[in-house]
Parts: sequence; structure tokens; C-alpha cells
Amino acid sequence: QIAADVEADGIGGITAAVFKGDQELWSQGFGWADPENRVPAGVRTIYRTGSISKSVTAILMADLVEEGTVALDDAVVDHLPEAAGFGDPPAGMEPVTLRQLASHTAGLTREPELEGAAAGPIEDWGYKILASIPHTRFHTMPGTQYQYSNIGYGVLGYALQRAAGTSFMDLVEDRLFEPLGMRSSTFIAGPDMWRRVAVGYVNWDDGTVDPDLPALEHEGRGYKVPNGGVYATVGDLATFAAAVMGMTEHELLEPATRRDVMTVQTPEDPDAGYGLGFSIRPVALEGGDDVRFVGHGGSVAGYNMYLVFEPESGYGVALGRNYNSGATSLGEAGNGLLRALLEAGS
Repeated sequence: QIAADVEADGIGGITAAVFKGDQELWSQGFGWADPENRVPAGVRTIYRTGSISKSVTAILMADLVEEGTVALDDAVVDHLPEAAGFGDPPAGMEPVTLRQLASHTAGLTREPELEGAAAGPIEDWGYKILASIPHTRFHTMPGTQYQYSNIGYGVLGYALQRAAGTSFMDLVEDRLFEPLGMRSSTFIAGPDMWRRVAVGYVNWDDGTVDPDLPALEHEGRGYKVPNGGVYATVGDLATFAAAVMGMTEHELLEPATRRDVMTVQTPEDPDAGYGLGFSIRPVALEGGDDVRFVGHGGSVAGYNMYLVFEPESGYGVALGRNYNSGATSLGEAGNGLLRALLEAGS
């Protein structure tokens, strides 16, 4: 079905991978990574992950918690004093914590009200964070409800950088990508990697297709590094998921920390919501078994990715696409594939 959808869309390509723990069961590309130069989408094709970068940032935070560099309930201002400058704090509020930023319960608006905050070279991202803080307001009282915030994750990444005394991107490369063998994951694609990055296309509602905006965003998106800056293959996302589940040779996190990451932190529903960097929802399989789907989606100009896994069995699915919308919903396809795998094995 994916192959038929990609052909009908006639724009780019999709790569899909199915895995169990650290074992890849199947992967395949459909369509084109670079239609103009007839480069097919394949298992080595690199996509922009979008908001799946938030999951990476949350796992970095969890790693630094285990090391003792930070604690989940540390006040953000303990590591980033400038965070005291958020606009319009509610009367009587307690200081925002790292846990709240990581679970989207800090009450912050989705984006800062600052022109150009999400534009500019990647090396300026920290400056953009600091400039955005006074232009970021509270939508709700911290800790009271789920409120998705891109800028919140940007601030989280910068606070981790300050706490560790090492650049955020280096922390991720040294503590996550390198030890896990995620050799096709990066924030800045060098020449060898760049040849494998899919050409992105924005397909607008009026039927026009734009490669220029995705090309421009490769130069940087302002503050959007911890919340949207990662490039990866579907295979590397599968490896990342396996590490989160504790199913890789390199044990990234202790079992108790993994449980925290995959435990709902949002107050609306104890079983469904957002953990630390991942969405979590219960799923009832045919036959009566109840499982949890843990994952995240990502969408930026010209690219979509989706990652979902079931932590008890280790089964999971990762998908990437180099255009924004099409006949295949990556979320529906990923969830459907994972459900089928679990029901076939139950």
C-alpha cells in the first residue's frame, strides 16, 4: 500500500523499517529520495526527524539525571537563570522544572512571540533561545495541564548544555549517537552524509510543490535544535527506540529511569498522554491483550517521520518521508503495522 501511495503522490519517497529490540526485521524504501537526479529512497536515506528530536533531548536529560548532573525536579533557573524572564508568570507559581519542560506541562506557549526566532544559522541557536525567553508567555499554570511547547524544549536543551558545561550537540553526539552506533544521525550533515539526505518538498494545498523552503531550512531554524534539529535514518531511529527499551548491547539507561521516561507525566489521564519525550497510549489488541504504544512524530518543511514501539515485546516501526502530506498517514501506517505485528505474535 505504501508503494502505491507514493506512486500516486508522485512527489518523493518513503522509507519504512520494522524492528524487534535491536534486530531489524524488515526495511525498504519506496519512491525517490531525489526525484530530479533519480536517486531512489532506500534504507540509508537520511531524513529530518522534526519533533522526534524532542525524544532525543529527553533521553539526554535522563542520562544526565543518572550521572547526577541534573535532577528531574530541578528548577530550570538553577541551571539557566535567564529562565526567570518568561513573560507574564501566573501569580503564586512555583519555578518551572526540567520535568515540566520535558513533559510539556510547564504551561508555556507553543512558540515565542519573537520575529525570526525560528530562523537563522544553527550556530546561533543558543542566542535565539535567550532572546526568545522574554517573548515566551505562560498559557497555563505550570504543572496543571498538557501544553505542547516547542520553545519549552529549546529551553530544556539549553539548560542541559549549561548544566553539563558542554555544547548540546556534542552531548547528544558523545552520549547517545556514538555509543549506540547511530552513525547516520547528526545535527549538521557533512559531505558524506549530505549525499544521503533526501531532497525535501513542501506540497501545498493548491497542488504546488516547493523545494526551496526545505532547502533553506537546512541552513538552520533559529532556536529549533533540541526540539527539531536531528537528521537520521529509520534504522537509527529503530536503534534509538531499542535503547530506550533497554534492548541494546550498550545499556543507555537504568530500568527505573526507563520506566520514568515511559510513564505518563501529564495530569489529564493516568494511562494516556505524554511521558518524558514520548507520547504514550494504551491499545487493546484483538484477543483482549492490553499494550502500550510509545512514540513520537515529527514534521518540518519537506519532511515527516514517525516512530512507535511497544516496550514489552520490543516490536516497533519507523517511517520517514521527504514531503509533507500524501495518501499515506505515517502515524496511521506505523500504528497499524505495529498492531498487526503484535496481533500476529499473540
